[in-house]
Amino acid sequence: MALPDLAVTRRTRRLGRAAVLGAGVMGSGIAAHLANVGVPTLLLDVAPATLADDERRRGLSLDHPLVRNRLARQGLERAGRAQPAAFFTPERAALITVGNFEDDLAKITDADWIVEAVVEDLEVKQGLLARVERHRRPDAIVSTNTSGLPVAAIAREAGAEFRRHFVGTHFFNPPRYMRLLEVIPTAQTAPEVVAAAAAWGERLLGKGVVYAKDTPNFIANRIGTFGFLTAVRLMLDLDLDVDEVDELTGPLLGRPRSATFRTADLSGLDVLLHVAANGYRNLPEDEARDLYQAPPLLAEMAARGWLGEKAGGGFYRRQDGEILALDHRTLEYRPRRRLSTPALEAARAIDEPGRRLAALVTMPDRYGEFLRRLTDATLAYAARRIPEISDDIVNVDRAMRWGFGWEAGPFETWDALVAAGGASALPEAAGAAAPELVRLVREHGVGTFYRDEPAGRAYFDLAARAYRPEPGLGERIVLAALRRANRTVERNAGASLVDLGDGVLCLEFHSKLNTIGEDMVVMGERALERLRVDFDALVVGNQGRDFCAGANLMLVLLEAQEGNWEDLDAAIRRFQALMMAFRRSSAPVVAAPAGRTLGGGVEFCLAAAHVQAAAETYMGMVEPGVGLIPAGTGTMEMAKRTAARFPDEVPGDLLPLLRWTFETIAMAKVSTSAEDARRLGLLRPCDGISTSTDLHLTDAKAAALALVRAQYRPAPPATIRVAGERGLAAIDTFLHIMRTGGHITDHDVTVSRRLAYVLCGGAVPEGTRVAEEYLLELEREAFLSLLGTPQTQDRIRHMLQTGKPLRN
Repeated sequence: MALPDLAVTRRTRRLGRAAVLGAGVMGSGIAAHLANVGVPTLLLDVAPATLADDERRRGLSLDHPLVRNRLARQGLERAGRAQPAAFFTPERAALITVGNFEDDLAKITDADWIVEAVVEDLEVKQGLLARVERHRRPDAIVSTNTSGLPVAAIAREAGAEFRRHFVGTHFFNPPRYMRLLEVIPTAQTAPEVVAAAAAWGERLLGKGVVYAKDTPNFIANRIGTFGFLTAVRLMLDLDLDVDEVDELTGPLLGRPRSATFRTADLSGLDVLLHVAANGYRNLPEDEARDLYQAPPLLAEMAARGWLGEKAGGGFYRRQDGEILALDHRTLEYRPRRRLSTPALEAARAIDEPGRRLAALVTMPDRYGEFLRRLTDATLAYAARRIPEISDDIVNVDRAMRWGFGWEAGPFETWDALVAAGGASALPEAAGAAAPELVRLVREHGVGTFYRDEPAGRAYFDLAARAYRPEPGLGERIVLAALRRANRTVERNAGASLVDLGDGVLCLEFHSKLNTIGEDMVVMGERALERLRVDFDALVVGNQGRDFCAGANLMLVLLEAQEGNWEDLDAAIRRFQALMMAFRRSSAPVVAAPAGRTLGGGVEFCLAAAHVQAAAETYMGMVEPGVGLIPAGTGTMEMAKRTAARFPDEVPGDLLPLLRWTFETIAMAKVSTSAEDARRLGLLRPCDGISTSTDLHLTDAKAAALALVRAQYRPAPPATIRVAGERGLAAIDTFLHIMRTGGHITDHDVTVSRRLAYVLCGGAVPEGTRVAEEYLLELEREAFLSLLGTPQTQDRIRHMLQTGKPLRN
């Protein structure tokens, strides 16, 4: 099955209320994320059979509501304490109502979606769903969150109408952050139910939806568990170490930094062994079935309780602030070691993933053998699973990218190796006994699983033995596809202008970490020139991991060290002028931040007519962390927004709001979500939030076109009411208290006073109205004077070297 087109999702029902049955880690996390997107949710669990010690001391009985709802309440409390945060903002928890199965199950009649998330036990799930069937509304959708149990068997005893409304929904942990949602229909599930569940997952919860067949462990866990167990056995065969394997299978291989064994520690070895045992028990025809029998090393670790981070240690353990790695030969822990050979270092230097992988799998040492055999086995295994676990390769590639954080799925990896000339190094996947799918791609295709076509990427369809358009794109904007279709208007090393169609231009950043340099400023200026002549609106956004990490601090530091103060002043003036031109553009500018949006990245957003933020946007004016203040119109804009909370006719006291704004900037606060950015004042109530990563730029473009249709006009320049000397005195008192208490350093005081001077408009009487340009001048002066101090330069240097702030 393919992802539904938007035309399908528009016809599906609206999700008004939900119920989650089971308040464990997964159930409470799912409930929290439903609350994140505004869905009132009922969270139920069993009523305890015995009193806890504190309940007994308080004189409570088993009939007391606090006791009967204890497990659900504890689940909600655990979600509230979770790190990273399960809720967008703490206030979202108010949308969750707790209860228990015995007293409150009848309340599920109000729910449009009932998510069962109890323990992974077939009989327990079947028993609970039998009770659910008696209370659910006839049109309510019921889904089971299982990591590998047969979905059809869970509802086997239910009536036909219930089974039509029943589907598997496998969330990954933690539900807020893990993008993958596997939707597993049964033979009886109605197509409209599948479409509704997928639409809620994608559009509402922001998930990447893949369709899996009802086979043990579905897609991601099937491939991922095979890969993990293969890595373990190869480690033992080749006498490698745990930390060596993780060095080989992390970013070097296009995988997350947690690599193989750190990921196992985060997931829990008990969970991995459960998934492996499920595979061994239920996959009698799998050619790799014996692999799913855990090797003695893993069994011994489980027997000792070395299950990973939740148990205090697993493959790694923290001791006295140091992370130690397990020596699997002695079962003792030792300091981690960094793996380095000339061949590995040469491969690290290769940016292009396919060429880097080709270099890795052809290394003549045992590290090359490990990577060659691991890659070979994984690609061959994935190819043999089509059409067993999925009808197409697209769902498999997406599952591994979205669920396990791979940069490329197994079939995309194959294509990259073919392009780099490295596929011949894989005898199982590419040799004479290659899987049937590989042979068909060679015989009926072009030798690769994907190929680029004018309308977008196409994939090789096993059933048709031909290439088909990649499913699930619908109205999604894919910048890479637009570039392939020659829609790039202009480009330099740091940014591009891409035609999104319908008169909308996109300013796309693509420097390292999307840091701001001259290339980006030049392309911003070119965007405004194009906007005046050829386009109706501009979207500032990209599809990288992060929107913008701020200014290129290395270049800033080098200029300061060389004493190029006139050049630095000119660069700041130029960036300020660009941001002011965005504000005053007669054509609307829409910013589309996602991920880290720091420093100057925030200033791009503050200058936009509208912001369409991804839900997972982490915004912060972090310049004070390196001893600077925002000087790209950001401090001016925050002062302006603070004053605007009081209309001219209302003689309100600015100080409480000013203190809030000051602390947000001075303490370099970074939002935990787009909703939290709204709380911090970095987003306005009118700005939009998109939960779907795939549809983020689509939503931003729609917002831009809506402004065009509304005949958008920028606000005229206005003066800003400032707190002046009274505000400076109040902030100085606050800083004195903080310094006396040892909470901040002398240089923190210096930076904060310069920030306060700009926010308060200088030493002027309270209530004075100043021009925007006046505050911009103060911004520049403060930035340059702070940059000239040894303390700030030390902070910048430390940040560049360690990625962490220095308190000096």
